[in-house]
Amino acid sequence: MNLRVAEDESAKKEIHIPAEIDWEMLDKSKFFFLGAALFSGVSATLYPVVVLKTRQQVSQSQLSCIKTAFSIVRHEGFRALYRGFGTSLMGTVPARALYMAALEITKSNVGAATVRLGFSESSAAAIANAVAGLSAAMAAQLVWTPIDVVSQRLMVQGGVNPNPNAKFPKASSCKYVNGYDAFRKILRSDGPRGLYRGFGISILTYAPSNAVWWASYSVAQRMVWRGVGYYSCKSNEDGVNTYRPDSKTIMAVQGASAAMAGGVSALITMPLDTVKTRLQVLDGDDNGRRGPGIGQTVRNLVKEGGWMACYRGLGPRWASMSISATTMITTYEFLKRLSTKNQEVLT
Repeated sequence: MNLRVAEDESAKKEIHIPAEIDWEMLDKSKFFFLGAALFSGVSATLYPVVVLKTRQQVSQSQLSCIKTAFSIVRHEGFRALYRGFGTSLMGTVPARALYMAALEITKSNVGAATVRLGFSESSAAAIANAVAGLSAAMAAQLVWTPIDVVSQRLMVQGGVNPNPNAKFPKASSCKYVNGYDAFRKILRSDGPRGLYRGFGISILTYAPSNAVWWASYSVAQRMVWRGVGYYSCKSNEDGVNTYRPDSKTIMAVQGASAAMAGGVSALITMPLDTVKTRLQVLDGDDNGRRGPGIGQTVRNLVKEGGWMACYRGLGPRWASMSISATTMITTYEFLKRLSTKNQEVLT
């Protein structure tokens, strides 16, 4: 939050929190190197949830997350929960680098511009966060979309549907040995367009999702700080109620705010994510015709289970985005503090 003191005028309360660390204050080499290591660990922790979400979105039947998980482990083994992880991890490093660079540069520039235009500090922070999230998502999708296509093909390969009365839609008929083999076969059969299948709807999904998330995070953080300050402020010599939180409280507030923002973002963008996943995973028919477009994919989903079919996998995605948001923001803020050139600014 680009705010050193949050003040409630009516109650004369002040909450002293650390200043926002902007792009110019960071040691870039340390920022990217440590970021790659930290976020690789986060990705490894959350990857099985992403596999469950993808399987649920592709399945024509409505199955609980727990049943899907047990079925995968029983029929395919525990390693199936990490199918495609190597490919995903290889793409995470450059994609995260693009994401973080675009996020920090945009947030710094837009934040300064909105303040000069006369916006209040809280409004400027929300606008800067929203625009930064939008630009970061668009930049990262240049790398993430091909990685998504390959890793999701590997995720659903060999899938066994726990419901014997239902079938998976026709996924890719190719059998892939690994991520490189999948990349090569997709490129050979569909060309570069095959690797960017669903790119447009990925932008429509992740760009607004990131904008909503970062703006919601900014607003939620202020709301949580006000709540913390209401119960924790103590009067000083001047009669003003002040509160200076410790590092654990700061991380707890950031984590809670991130989880709230992640839940809101997941709910709003879930239908787009379901359509995107199907576009990236499913092939055309045996006559060589191309797979269904966006409109046909939506019609197929509605035919299978009504409009609620667009929300298949909401549970895992809600959990994934909320947990991911919490771990991501606490890791990200920790990373920025580790990468600051002058540690004196943190005091």
